[in-house]
Amino acid sequence: MAEDKKTLEDLKEVTKAATAKTDAAAATQVSGDDTGAYVKKIDEHGRAYATGKRKDAIARVWIKPGKGVITVNGREEAIYFARPTLRMIIGQAFEVAGRVGQYDVVATVSGGGLSGQAGAVRHGISKALTNFEPELRPAIKAAGFLTRDARVVERKKYGRAKARKSFQFSKR
Repeated sequence: MAEDKKTLEDLKEVTKAATAKTDAAAATQVSGDDTGAYVKKIDEHGRAYATGKRKDAIARVWIKPGKGVITVNGREEAIYFARPTLRMIIGQAFEVAGRVGQYDVVATVSGGGLSGQAGAVRHGISKALTNFEPELRPAIKAAGFLTRDARVVERKKYGRAKARKSFQFSKR
């Protein structure tokens, strides 16, 4: 994601391109060789856990095989994230990996706003997917979902209205 994406169609194009790379990347990654064998990390309940972050939001995410039910803070995904854009962001990791509807997700999110929380959940799902199925890592990484988006709000400076905006200038 080197360039900024403006529309949902642009995001869908990125998702489709990364999905095409899934087959090639999975074929080149062989478990157990020296090029980077990844280890499956699952707890005693058969779940994979990961922490996702975006802006001020932190998401704790557990995934396990299921019917594709996503629960955020005890509520359904469609209720918690009412905007379709936010729901699309959450589902991107599954689309890239080709695992739509195959995993149940339980997420606990705190901090930030809805946009940051959706990004944090996507980051957590991506990391948890790679913990559950290590062979998916190259495809998810190629889509850029494993990288923590480090952009945060710039702090307000003294003598200014906001971070960079000045107060109105008065000549007299």
